[in-house]
Amino acid sequence: MDVLGLVLIFCARILDVSCGTVRILFLVRGKRIMAAAIGFVEVMVYLTALGRILGGGREMTIIQMIVYGSGFSAGNYIGSLLEERLLNAFVMVELIMEKTPETKEMIENIRNDGHGATVIYGRGRSGIRTIVKIICRRSDIPSITAHTKNRGFICITDVKGCTGGYFRLQRK
Repeated sequence: MDVLGLVLIFCARILDVSCGTVRILFLVRGKRIMAAAIGFVEVMVYLTALGRILGGGREMTIIQMIVYGSGFSAGNYIGSLLEERLLNAFVMVELIMEKTPETKEMIENIRNDGHGATVIYGRGRSGIRTIVKIICRRSDIPSITAHTKNRGFICITDVKGCTGGYFRLQRK
């Protein structure tokens, strides 16, 4: 194998591992489609580099590579769906908004939906802010953020574990 081939393998491996790192970060953040697409590119680069290394053996056709890459991509997507369903993960939704009557009404609407909401007041650059902390299931995020009507700042973080507190009952 010539020096150029070795450099290409080295660069392909850098690209492959970088794609894998970014893919995992997208999976952790719930961006399934983007993770699946990056996974496809990752496997295609990996198979191309592997074919170059093994060279003399039976090489995969482009159709076989696409099918293999698509399977890897779909596995990422389905795996993230399973993780969400099986782990029933909790998240903390933090809403930072202006202290207004509309914000107070929004908090009441969130509580009327059955979510516990802890309210803290803080000072921002342009005045008093209402900070609302809600621990809920990941699947509840859209219903909670819908109440904000795209106002304020929303931060969502994973919760490793929690006990006690007030949680909405699961509907069957």
